[in-house]
Amino acid sequence: MNKLPIRVVLPFHLRNLAQVGAEITVEAEEPVSVRTIIDAVELRYPMLRGTIRDYETLKRRPFLRFFACQEDFSLLPPETPLPKEVAEGKEPLLVVGAIAGG
Repeated sequence: MNKLPIRVVLPFHLRNLAQVGAEITVEAEEPVSVRTIIDAVELRYPMLRGTIRDYETLKRRPFLRFFACQEDFSLLPPETPLPKEVAEGKEPLLVVGAIAGG
């Protein structure tokens, strides 16, 4: 299978943990989905394993959301294909930390 260069924007706390800038590039398997991208992120940055999704269930952590091309992919199955702009590297997958308050 082909691996495509994918842009990913991480929240501040994950950038600090991985010691990277705001945007990283990883090579993800086709078809490009949240699952294939997070697989690639965890492979390249093992210190992030378990921070974006649970170690065992691979479910998204409750206070993180996934956006691509102004669409929320957080509640869709992780293998849902992302827009072609993400697969082509034109647009990033945004991993966004939720903000709670009262």
